[in-house]
This record gives sequence, structure tokens and C-alpha cells, in this order.
Amino acid sequence: MIDIKLIRENKELVKENIKKKFQDEKLVLVDEVEELDKKVRDVQVKADTLKADKNKKSSEIGKLMATGNKDEADKIKEEIANMGEEIKILEEEQVRLNKEIKDRMMVIPNIMDPSVPIGEDDTNNVEVQRFGEAVVPEYEIPHHADIIAKFNGMDKEAAGRTSGEGFYYLMGDIARLHEAMLACARDFMIDAGFTYAIPPFMIHSDVVTGVMSFPEMEAMMYKIEGEDLYLIGTSEHSMIGKFKGQIIDKKELPINMTSYSPCFRKEGGSHGLEERGLYRVHQFEKQEMIVICEPEESMDWYEKMWKLTVDLFRSFDVPVRQLECCSGDLADLKVKSCDVEAWSPRQQKFFEVGSCSTLGDAQARRLGIRAKGPNGTYYLHTLNNTVVATPRGLIAVLENNYQEDGTIKVPKILQPYMGGIEVIKPKEK
Repeated sequence: MIDIKLIRENKELVKENIKKKFQDEKLVLVDEVEELDKKVRDVQVKADTLKADKNKKSSEIGKLMATGNKDEADKIKEEIANMGEEIKILEEEQVRLNKEIKDRMMVIPNIMDPSVPIGEDDTNNVEVQRFGEAVVPEYEIPHHADIIAKFNGMDKEAAGRTSGEGFYYLMGDIARLHEAMLACARDFMIDAGFTYAIPPFMIHSDVVTGVMSFPEMEAMMYKIEGEDLYLIGTSEHSMIGKFKGQIIDKKELPINMTSYSPCFRKEGGSHGLEERGLYRVHQFEKQEMIVICEPEESMDWYEKMWKLTVDLFRSFDVPVRQLECCSGDLADLKVKSCDVEAWSPRQQKFFEVGSCSTLGDAQARRLGIRAKGPNGTYYLHTLNNTVVATPRGLIAVLENNYQEDGTIKVPKILQPYMGGIEVIKPKEK
């Protein structure tokens, strides 16, 4: 949510930002907010004037009573009562108008960083740089579901019986490799100076609407029937929500934390679920990172954060690239975002394994996350980034470490988490 001062002082900037995001249907909201804001301020002036007159008249009653002018005092008392009713009506009107403003402000997109490339959808995202050589081996790389099948490592049929489409059992060495990646990612981030956390896996609706836009919420989140609780789609939600309504001591900044959680997503819409494998599923696990910092530090943190994901995947022997998200592919709360994509030697293309975003003060403004400075309180900036999400990250490791004889080379960094195993071998039939 942007600062309403932007609409008061530079509404054309707000409108231009909307146009760059190809959301022209939202342009009218800016004019509506401007008009509603004028109304609410007019109402405020009327209410303040009435309150001042009411206080003035109240002070006259004692003097009139002291001089025996009871009838005049009673008349003023009646006027004060009428003023009180009028003030109440004006205050109710303020509440109504402020709600209408907030409803619109929650939909107006955040102001993007000037460096964001302009484009209508993800086909206009821009490759920035690559890390590692994207190799296509001379031998065939099977589909990851077929690789896993050789190790008896997955059972989607049984999961279909227990839970339905989009769920899975991981087993044996594949399950162990999956958890090794998460444990390694945890220690990697702790070594990088981040505080480790395991957050709540369910959050209230006011936290959900504080960290994401309503359309994202409807498309992603599972609601617990009969309760004001949602299953998290990523631990960023509860990690940022941890600081809801807090005034953070400047000495504690920056706050940089890394969190483990399962994640639950509907995965509806055009993407849908992946029938065979594990690329798009309802449930996965993730190591995440979040930062809460001073506004002037957020872009430096953004650069540090996505590079940590690159470094981790390179340690898994996976080539990756950084892909800058264009304006039309940028969620409304985000100032700037990029994806880290892993190389798929089977498909001979890159696919997303992580996403890094800076949201400016949008989440902080919605959730009331502030610090206190010499000129009063101010909103902080929030950032988030995927360290590793599995099983999607697992797919990248399997494909890039698949050997011609059907074995999987365990990346050196993961071997301590696999009991020293250097190679995992298919199960004999």
C-alpha cells in the first residue's frame, strides 16, 4: 500500500506506474481516492470546528449557572447535545470514508523501482546473468519422475488415495536427499549470519492481507473452515507477520532471519498441477529468508539476498541464471523482483527455483511495522527470498547430477547430510 501523500502530491506518478503495469482499469481508483480524501478532510475540519464550539459553550454553562441564568444554561446544554449528535454523525462518516479509501489503496499497486523492465507478462522478463555452464550431456536425462522411480523414491498413487491429486510420498534415498538439501540450506544461511526460525504454519487473515494482495490470497491460500486461519503458502507470511504492530528499536536493525516451513498452495488457474512429477504440487517444503531494514538499505539487501540463492545452487553443482521480472509480472506490493532459475539439461532450458523481492514499505505500512527516529516513527522496508524450495530444487539437483549409469552423484556439500554417501544407486528390481 502506497502513502496517500503520493496521490495528494503527485497522482500522475501513481497513474503512470499503473499504466506501466498494464492495469489501466485501476486508473479510476486514483481519482476516487483523491476525491474521497478531500471529503474526509472536509469532514474532519467540520468535526474539529464543532468540537471547539462545543468545548467553548460547555465552559459557559458554569458561569451562567453561577449567575442564576438557568434557562440560558439549559438552552446551551441542548445546543451542546445537538452538537454531540452532529459530531457523532461526522465521525461515523469519517470512518466510512476512510474505509472506502483503504479499500482502494489496498488495490493500487506499489511504485516500482525505475530499473524494472517494462513488459506485459512473464514472456518479457529479462535474463541478467548466468552462473555456471549450462551443459547438455551426450546421454539422455530422463524425466525427473522416471529418475525417482528408479530409486523407488516417490508414490503419488498412494498419496492420491490419502490426499488427492497434487500430493506425494517421498521415500528412501530420494526423501533423504530432499531433507539433506533443506538442512544444508539452513546451515548455509546461519553461516551467512541469518537467525534461524521455525514459524507458525497458520496465520490470521489480517496478516495474510498485510503481506499479499487479495487476488494472490484467493489464488494461493487454503482457509481453515470455521476459523480465521489460513495455511501459509510460504513462511515469509508468518515471518513478516511476527513484527505486526511493532515499533522496532533502530539498534536491532537490520533484522535478517531464515525460516523453515512446509508450504501449502492451491495451484489453480492456468498453471494447474503437474500430473506426473513434482514440479507443481499442493504441498512442499522451503527454506526462506526475510529482511526488515532501514529504507536506504533495502536495495543493497536485495542484491545480497538473491546472490545467496545463486551461491547455494552452485554448491549443488546446478547452473543457474538471474531473471529480472518485468512490470506486468510484478505482484502489486513489490518494488522490484527477480527469479533464480536452474538449468534443466533434460528440457534444455531454465526453470524457476527461487524468487527474491523488495516490497519497500508496502507490507510494513499494511502491518504497522515501524522504527522510531529523531523526527518520529517511520515505516521500515521488507524483503524476502527463497533459499531453496523442494521438491522443485530437488528436480534441479537430480537432473544436473544424473550420471550415464543411472546413479546420482551427491554434491559434496550435501554428503555430510547423507551420512557420507557420495553416490546413490537405483534399487535393483
